[in-house]
Parts: sequence; C-alpha cells; structure tokens
Amino acid sequence: MAVYNSTSRKAEEFINDEKIRETLAFAEAHKDDLEMMEQILEKGRQYQGLSYKEAATLLECEDPEIIQKIFDLGKEIKEHFYGNRIVMFAPLYLSNYCVNGCTYCPYHMKNKHIPRKKLSQDEIRREVIALQDMGHKRLAIEAGEHPTENPIEYILESIKTIYSIRHKNGAIRRVNVNIAATTVENYRKLKEAGIGTYILFQETYNKKAYEELHPSGPKSDYAYHTEAMDRAMEAGIDDVGCGVLYGLNNYKYDFVGMLMHAHHLEKTFGCGPHTISVPRVRPADDIDPDEFDNGVPDDVFKRIVAVLRIAVPYTGMIMSTRESEKTRRECLEIGITQISGGSRTSVGGYVEEERPEDTTQFDVEDRRTLAEVVDWLIDLGYVPSFCTACYREGRTGDRFMSLLKAGQIANICQPNAMMTLKEFLIDYASEETKAKGDALIRERLPLIPNEKVREICAHHLDEIEAGNRDFRF
Repeated sequence: MAVYNSTSRKAEEFINDEKIRETLAFAEAHKDDLEMMEQILEKGRQYQGLSYKEAATLLECEDPEIIQKIFDLGKEIKEHFYGNRIVMFAPLYLSNYCVNGCTYCPYHMKNKHIPRKKLSQDEIRREVIALQDMGHKRLAIEAGEHPTENPIEYILESIKTIYSIRHKNGAIRRVNVNIAATTVENYRKLKEAGIGTYILFQETYNKKAYEELHPSGPKSDYAYHTEAMDRAMEAGIDDVGCGVLYGLNNYKYDFVGMLMHAHHLEKTFGCGPHTISVPRVRPADDIDPDEFDNGVPDDVFKRIVAVLRIAVPYTGMIMSTRESEKTRRECLEIGITQISGGSRTSVGGYVEEERPEDTTQFDVEDRRTLAEVVDWLIDLGYVPSFCTACYREGRTGDRFMSLLKAGQIANICQPNAMMTLKEFLIDYASEETKAKGDALIRERLPLIPNEKVREICAHHLDEIEAGNRDFRF
C-alpha cells in the first residue's frame, strides 16, 4: 500500500487514497464541533491558507452561522488580495479529434454522432479575429488528444499563429493551454512558445473512479495524468492550473485531492497552482449528466468556492460559462477571480453560429456576449480586466505569488486592470457601457495606494483616450 508523501513524485503517494479517506472521516466526525470550526476560521483570517484537513472539516459543517462566516471570510480574503478586478478570457477550441474513451466527454473516440473538425491555420486566424473584435486579449486553447491530428507541432504552430495576428486595435496577449498530459520535452516546447498557464483538469483524484471514467486511450493512465504538473514545472512552466470536474465522483474526495495536489506542488516546487477551476458536469452530445449520481447542488457548490478561497488565498479561481449568471454572480462575491465571456465550446464556433448538432463539447449556461458580461460586471462594481502584464513582464510562479503576499497587487494589477478596461471601453463598448466604465475608473483611480503609480496610471489613461495602447506596470 502506498504511503503518503507530499514531496514524492509518485501520484499515489502525493495523492494518497488512505490519507484522503482518513481526512474525510475526521471531517465527518467533527462536523458539529463549532469550536473547532471557529478555530479554523480564525486561522483562515490570518490569510495564510488552510491545510486540506482543515478545509475538509470546514466544508463538512452544516451550521448556518458557520456557513455565513465562511462566505464572509471568502469575500474578505478575495477583496484583500484581488480587489474588485475580474480577469476575462475565452476558450478557443482547435480540434475535437480524440483517441480517448472518457465517458463524460462527447469527444470520446466511440462517439459517431459528433462531426469531427480541426481548424486550419487560416481558420484559426478567422476565429482569433472574431475574438479580437469582441475585445478579448486572453485565450485558453483546447484540443482533444490525438497523436496524428493534434500533435505538439500543430499546437505550437497554432500558438504562433494566434500571437501573430493584429487586427484593428486587437491582439491576443496571452495564450493559456489546456491540452492532454505530455512529456517534459513537449512542455519545454510550450514554454519556449510563450504560453501563459498550462491547464489540466484531473477530472477526479479517485484512482478507481478515474480508471472507470477513462476506460481507454492515453488518458486512462492515472499516474501519467496526475504527475503531469510535475513534468510541466520541471520543464520551466511555473504557472499551472488545476481543477476537477464536479459531479463525476464524490465532491468531498476530489476537494481534498485537489488541495493535496496544491500542497504537493507548493512543497516540491516552491509554488502552488496559479489557478484552480471549478467546473461541474454539463449536458453534451452522447452524454447525460444524470448518469453521474454525484451532482453538486448550488448551495454546496458555493461553499466549495468559498472554502477554496480561504484554503488557497493566493490562487486565482476560474468559473466558466458552464454556470448560470446567478451562480457566477454569487461566486464572484466569495472567491472567483476569473471568468470567461461570450464563450463558444465548439470548433469554429466564433465564426459560425453554434447549432445543437455541432462540435460543442458541453452546453453553455451563460450565453451572454462579452460586451454584455462586461456591462454586467461594471454594474456590479467590478473592474473587468484584460490584463496580461505579469506574464509578459516575467512575474510568474513564485515571483507573482511574492507580490500577492506582499500586498502589491493594488499597485500593479489594479492599475493594469483599469488601463485594459479603458482600451475595451474605447474600442468595443457601447456609449452607455463606456460612460459607466469611465465613471468606475474615476471612482477607483484614487484608491491606488502608491502616489507615483496613481499619477502614471492617470497619464496612461489619458494616452489611451488619445489612441495609444498597451501600457502596463
């Protein structure tokens, strides 16, 4: 039997089934210990995070007063480290060719209903121009796993194409990559290509469930998949993004497993995940979510988000258009820092309108345009941010985390958010949105703590109004 070792490079040792089950048993046994819950919350108020055992115990509690305190603390921590900025992005699906047999994904090899499609470089250009015309500056590229249709050379060429496109005032300044687990050599190639974050969802950390959900294909190798982040970091990619697909397995088990993974990366490489995503299973072609009996209700889902924010206060948290406007609004308050807008989950979906019989990977719940989402965020008092400065200035990994821990985000990310919002307002927004956005910028500008930074930001905002672009701290 594998023994738990947080710094081991073996999946079954740093994600240890016995330790997870011990943790869940402890949490269940202490769920009514309100004194312990208060002690855990008090530790969370130090803004240093929680252990996976403490987080699991807090998540287990059903006391209404404690739950409200969890939400309040999640909000407090988010505002302390991230302020009121919300980072915007969009997924770009390159290809749905796949050799895996994942039972929850319509791209699985045996699905004969879905049309297979792979974008040419010219088609990628058209998709990127469509995204630039919306106002996007940050993409997450997605592709199925296929050794001949989607080799690493295709991914690298696509990244080069995306970065090369300039259309009107549009440019994609950061490309995050969500592709299958690969080798250290290939991760080095991705690093050299200038990617932002490497994203890979574990789906579930339960090895037995994982193997049942992935009966065939390269992804069926639990250890190789789970150890992918180690290989990526070994290759020099210090911004990695984790996530599980809630609904596939018991959410409490996967919650602990993901925090255990974050702890492993922190201990082994000196830096935990740059982002954590919280997707839930959605309907899709040939996939019925009712087949998975581990659905996570909205109230529990909100607690997952808030406890994660308390447990990993320095980590960005992502919520996609899988979730409804209502859920996204509620979760923005208690922990989420990045959302997608105007998303299409089909190959070629930005140029051609999606249809039910198309290449969509999953149903989108929030179908508003990016402009509508930006307007909505401004109405809620958030600063929509299209910033990519830290990645482009080399502030990644532990360098970004050190700035966050030192409280310098208010002097870096906040002004960058306002400047990129100003670009969006001038280039893409309606007059009504522009007026509201400008008012928000005027309100937030005096709150930049450093006087010199505040003055420079104000000057750059004037320059953007005059037609210049791409300023950053």
